[in-house]
Amino acid sequence: MSTSISVGIVGATGRTGSSVLNGLLASETQFDITVLARPTSINSEAKNELKSRGIRIVDADLNGPKDDLVKAVTGIDIIISCIAFPRLGDQIPLVEAAKQAGVKRFVPSNFSTPAPRGVMDMYDEKDDILAAIQRLYLPYTVIDIGWWIDQSVPAIPSGRTDHVCNRVLDIIPGDGSVPMAYTNFPDIGTYVAKIIADPRTLNKKVFAHTETLSAIQMRELLEELGGEKVARNYMSADEVHKTIASMRLALEKNPGDSTAKSNLLLNQYIDSWGLRGDNTPEIASYLGYLDFKELYPDVKGKTVRARIQEILNGH
Repeated sequence: MSTSISVGIVGATGRTGSSVLNGLLASETQFDITVLARPTSINSEAKNELKSRGIRIVDADLNGPKDDLVKAVTGIDIIISCIAFPRLGDQIPLVEAAKQAGVKRFVPSNFSTPAPRGVMDMYDEKDDILAAIQRLYLPYTVIDIGWWIDQSVPAIPSGRTDHVCNRVLDIIPGDGSVPMAYTNFPDIGTYVAKIIADPRTLNKKVFAHTETLSAIQMRELLEELGGEKVARNYMSADEVHKTIASMRLALEKNPGDSTAKSNLLLNQYIDSWGLRGDNTPEIASYLGYLDFKELYPDVKGKTVRARIQEILNGH
């Protein structure tokens, strides 16, 4: 009789964390799940909903006394961090506690698009977290999942995609021919459940994605399925690069300018996946990632076509 794998999740009520939690619960692998929660949120409505599903909730203040944090994670085999970007640095004390507690695998909060250093500040900060993990020789697995399908679905005249369309991202970088890897949001958890139970992925980076399309192909597919013309809102490389430069200048003058910070990160993303083409399985392989499709050829996520049809049907 196989024993269950004890998993602790940080950020379990966020979008990525919720997908990971649901994927673990639905997995054929038996996971014993603990949600590590801030003391101020342990009795929140979201946490109480988790309790009603039989999930254990443990008080874990990432910035509190180290001994308390070590105690909170002791006995956990795998920690999965789904912490939000503004708090990525809070993973450092968690990493140190995990090492002291003998955690067998730490999954830092990546879950995005791959890139080399020096392209996206957000990726570089995540890479700094990995460096901190490696300095302690804490076992780890990095998981990136490409871009969410819903974040790239354009607007159409009837408004049938308005419930998912992100107007800020309803753009075509360059000429729109650059391929981009996509994953449907609920599939993230399914992929994570396979990866963390696999000894082949220990101390490795894994790129999990479902399908690769260009911005033009995305719009052509929506036109085919929706029967409506989709606007082409082109954004030139010059526009993207000028915005990046101007936001950096604004942050030099005022490092606390949150609008400039958000615009910088957004345009760095657009540069990376829309112009440079970093978000592809080929680039991920070059950067040292294992390919999820090669590891688990029988696992099939929802295609872009299927997700767009759902969106057009109101889901």
